[in-house]
Amino acid sequence: IGLATTRALAAAGWNVMATARRPETAESLRQIADELPRVELRTLDVTSDESVDSCIGSILTDLGGIQLLVNNAGAGHRGTLEQLTMDELSQAMELNFFGVARVTKAVLPAMRTARSGRVITVTSLNGVVALPFSDAYNAAKFAVEGLMESLATVMREFGVNISVLEPGPVRTAFFANVGGHVDNISDDDPYGQLINRFNRRMAALGSGGQSAESVADVIREIAADPSPALRYQSSEESRAIAAQKLVDTTGRSILAGTGTMLHPG
Repeated sequence: IGLATTRALAAAGWNVMATARRPETAESLRQIADELPRVELRTLDVTSDESVDSCIGSILTDLGGIQLLVNNAGAGHRGTLEQLTMDELSQAMELNFFGVARVTKAVLPAMRTARSGRVITVTSLNGVVALPFSDAYNAAKFAVEGLMESLATVMREFGVNISVLEPGPVRTAFFANVGGHVDNISDDDPYGQLINRFNRRMAALGSGGQSAESVADVIREIAADPSPALRYQSSEESRAIAAQKLVDTTGRSILAGTGTMLHPG
């Protein structure tokens, strides 16, 4: 999704600072940076305060501001709570939640001062409907959704728009890179048969999901929207699933309601 979004935003006229923990090994991203004059590659580890401060600080110095932040870093982790170590749970939260919070926190002062900007955070349908055996990932995505929904009401008072995008299955390397209990689990494990069935189902969903380019198109549309909603889904299928739990799939009524709490009655 990050690669496709880099291309889509650059094609739409944005100057894109694409980031990676190790740019020297990010071959596809380096190719895009070489091909497209509007794309520059920078080093960023979202789990490191020092890396985030250095990257965001240098961009602000070089460009004078940041108009758009797209939070897309993340990784899945498979296993139910009893199977997870506390270290695994902590690591999943560190990347998928604290990483998002850390980078967003770094860009907000400049956006607030400029009274302009927007943050688009790629969450997941897992942040709306929790899937089994995805406990750590679900928890992190639910946390991101809560953070952004709370932040959106306050930041729009300063001219800054906050949105989340909730994709369903996408045909990327995400499923191949999921950590935790993803190989065939022994039947001696009380969860073995259940998680093995779930893993097979998720592999099939991943191969039949939407393209990264279609998700990037939605991100480009959100970035261009003069009045973006809080919540977006990336396909009709993901919108239908979200609608099973959300009455208002855009979140506009939520912001309208919570916004009244910031003004005199």
